[in-house]
Amino acid sequence: MTSHHPLAGIYAAALTPLRNNLTLSPEPVVSFLNHLAARGAHGALLFGTTGEGPSFSAPERRDVLLAALGVRQTYPDFRLLAGTGSPSLDESITLTRAAFDFGYDGVVVLPPYYFRKVSDDGLFNWFDILIRNAVPDGGYLLGYHIPAISGVPLSPDLLARLKDAHPQKFAGIKDSSNDPEHTVALGGRFGKDLLVFSGNDGLLLHALEHHAGGAITAMANIYTDLLRQVWNIYRQNGDAIEAQEDLDKRRKILDPYKPFPPIIKALAARKFGFPRWPVKPPLLDISDDIVDQVWQELCKLDNQ
Repeated sequence: MTSHHPLAGIYAAALTPLRNNLTLSPEPVVSFLNHLAARGAHGALLFGTTGEGPSFSAPERRDVLLAALGVRQTYPDFRLLAGTGSPSLDESITLTRAAFDFGYDGVVVLPPYYFRKVSDDGLFNWFDILIRNAVPDGGYLLGYHIPAISGVPLSPDLLARLKDAHPQKFAGIKDSSNDPEHTVALGGRFGKDLLVFSGNDGLLLHALEHHAGGAITAMANIYTDLLRQVWNIYRQNGDAIEAQEDLDKRRKILDPYKPFPPIIKALAARKFGFPRWPVKPPLLDISDDIVDQVWQELCKLDNQ
């Protein structure tokens, strides 16, 4: 079992509420985060992939990051992570500084994803400058490893260099490779020294068994309680296989409908009564027929 890093736990890759005219709606953010906290989330990542982060400008993100702090009026210990990565180093520095100035616990940073064949030396320089200029003492930065989307993997050698250069500030990564062998390799190389969050609900238990510190996932918007159940059982040295299987069944239903923001927004409305927030282009909203089908499949499992 991994040691308990201050950020370890279960996080929702939180949805971003939009108005029907596709502008950001900061007001519902707090009520949604309160809902996640009440269902057992340790925290939330704002403006990750499920939060459609790259679709929003730096000023838009700042407004929502600031509004989200309202969750701490009801849940003072709720942890907040901000997605601050951008192909622009200056913009990433600005957003990262803002997040820490607001009091966020950490940031999750995509690599600069326009130039896809850059070297580890170039990526190291980019992250090194970002950390030196924007991450304060006591702040934590996680790289975002999602090569199928970003096109820019974060290699284990790069992670080791960043960890050596910034032992505290570079906490680790969100691993959305969806590769169980990569999970094993990270655990084998870094053990307890690198904080790894699984980005795949179906790999949560597997990741925990290989020194991961938790998960940051889309499904945590809908099934926070099930992820937290796996986490709790594992932390108590129990057998979490059955709880993980419950997660797997639901993940398999949702997997055909990637990217996840349209279906997760529709299900949050159906399951919990939130407005059915639209998605920002180039994403498209999902049809009612598909939502009905997925909802019926999930309800069969939920009612068993």
